[in-house]
Amino acid sequence: MCGIIGITGRDDALEHIMAGLGRLEYRGYDSAGVVIANSSASGMDDGQLDIVKRAGKLANLAGALQGGSLTGRTGIGHTRWATHGAPNDVNAHPHTDPSGRVAVVHNGIIENYQALKAGLSEREYASATDTEVVAHLVAEELDRVDGGDLLEAVRRVVGRLEGAFSLCFVTLDAPDTIVVAKREAPLIVAHADGVGYCASDVAALIAHTKQVSALHDDQLARITPDGVEVIGLDGSPAEAHSYEVSWDLAAAEKQGYDHFMLKEIHEQPQAVLDTLRDRLTDGKLHLDELRTDEHELGRIDKVFIVACGTSLHSGMVGKLAIEHWAGVPVEVEVASEFRYRDPILNPHTLVIAISQSGETSDTIAAATHAQDQRAPVLAIVNVVGSTLARQADGVLYTHAGPEVAVASTKAFTTQIVGCLLVGLYLAQVRHAMYASEAEDTLRRLQQLPGALEKVLELDGQIRDLADRYKDVHYTMFIGRHTGLPIAYEGALKLKEISYLHAEAFPAGEMKHGPIALIEEGSLVVALAPEGHVFSKMVSNIQEVKARGASVIAIGTEGSTAALAEHADHILTIPEASHELASPVLSVVPLQLLAYHVAVALGKDVDQPRNLAKTVTVE
Repeated sequence: MCGIIGITGRDDALEHIMAGLGRLEYRGYDSAGVVIANSSASGMDDGQLDIVKRAGKLANLAGALQGGSLTGRTGIGHTRWATHGAPNDVNAHPHTDPSGRVAVVHNGIIENYQALKAGLSEREYASATDTEVVAHLVAEELDRVDGGDLLEAVRRVVGRLEGAFSLCFVTLDAPDTIVVAKREAPLIVAHADGVGYCASDVAALIAHTKQVSALHDDQLARITPDGVEVIGLDGSPAEAHSYEVSWDLAAAEKQGYDHFMLKEIHEQPQAVLDTLRDRLTDGKLHLDELRTDEHELGRIDKVFIVACGTSLHSGMVGKLAIEHWAGVPVEVEVASEFRYRDPILNPHTLVIAISQSGETSDTIAAATHAQDQRAPVLAIVNVVGSTLARQADGVLYTHAGPEVAVASTKAFTTQIVGCLLVGLYLAQVRHAMYASEAEDTLRRLQQLPGALEKVLELDGQIRDLADRYKDVHYTMFIGRHTGLPIAYEGALKLKEISYLHAEAFPAGEMKHGPIALIEEGSLVVALAPEGHVFSKMVSNIQEVKARGASVIAIGTEGSTAALAEHADHILTIPEASHELASPVLSVVPLQLLAYHVAVALGKDVDQPRNLAKTVTVE
């Protein structure tokens, strides 16, 4: 949610800021704006801070900029996801102090902004945001700081702020300078070829450089065309986390697909292959990063998996894998609730935190709480250098590449694979499985990319089903064992991008209440691959058919004959090399179904209403 890009040192700064904002649209937003320093717009002298901002999509801002003459070598762009104040032109970022001396953009929430406002007597505010007060405070500090040093003024103000935020400032006092500050909201800085950059996501900068640095919490930076200076909140020199981005600009473009979501669905075979690649060293599975003693992980006797949204569903598969292979009890927790219920944690409790971006606020908070209780944290993330990856005691990267569509697809399937790998890894360090067994299981998992290619061949059949059922008023997804997390994910995908009402239930629980919802015209999507609960699923399908529902069954090549007697439609997927791996295959038809229904209904597939890709506020 929200996006930031800042550039200093380019004559065409505005053009590249707008391009960067375009690559951040996937994060979810409801307004956008830019500020250009050292501009000659409207005949003003150099030193003017020129701001243009509009509610709605980025196209509205681009339209407002057409025909203008906003020129300057330094500027900041922002896409806002409203938290304080309605999504309108006034509340859009950037915000300034009353004199227009300082401009700021902000991701996150300033929790004590009301108290800070009360301390600034007789001030008038143009917006209803929590952000504007920060511009007032920094302008006030500039009058007190020797030489009007923006970095020092921001440092003094940040020490008074409570909440999670990334902040970016420009001032007419130093029009070639951007100052940034970070606490619990992602922010990266970079410098290349005489140009300084900052952004909330590497996607905004990938066209300019692959060498970036992620600020740690309570770090600030001064960015100029000459370089980047990083300090801590106490004013002392500090170092950010530097790394190289492993993907290029082409990976973040549509490459001929109508939508990013469809492109990312079709990228899943490669993404899964990349996640499985090079996982063995001397016959043993390994994590990407490990900052704790492997023998300590071998002594864990309880696992919590914490995640949000789609990632939570991958964790449900992880629970089955870890309990089956490693023999450790596992609880799957909604990350936003975890720390508020006083979970029992100790050094022998492992917390696995799953997040595509590695910046999900609730998941980071859950991981922090676990570490405060001396429990080790293992992260499954997609983004190298992300906050969660840096914080965790061990990391498994999913190597899915950039995922632009808000509705997650390839990140989800690679998270499942990541959970399976962690299950095998824990079985290995706990000596619950011979090394040869783990290696054999991994080799069987490596058949998944080829099987995914075959699943994608169902696209045309699924498009026809979407056209047929796009107007159905209620859809129920049902599953058991490995099919249940995928039922939850299928219902979520349909809700996210088509806005149709859908729910998921354990198939055996229908008779305990949910079956009352089934009537003539209802649609039921049943996860029924061959496995040890297949016969139970057939009985559950019979129950909903008897009450007038139409049934789409996801079956495997060995189960279609039995399903044909009861289901109206069968989508046949290959049999997985291991029953615990079947969710990787069975979710793809549900992703395609949601996609084609949303397209048929004319919805904005990649940027559904009210949603953000990366949720960086609690």
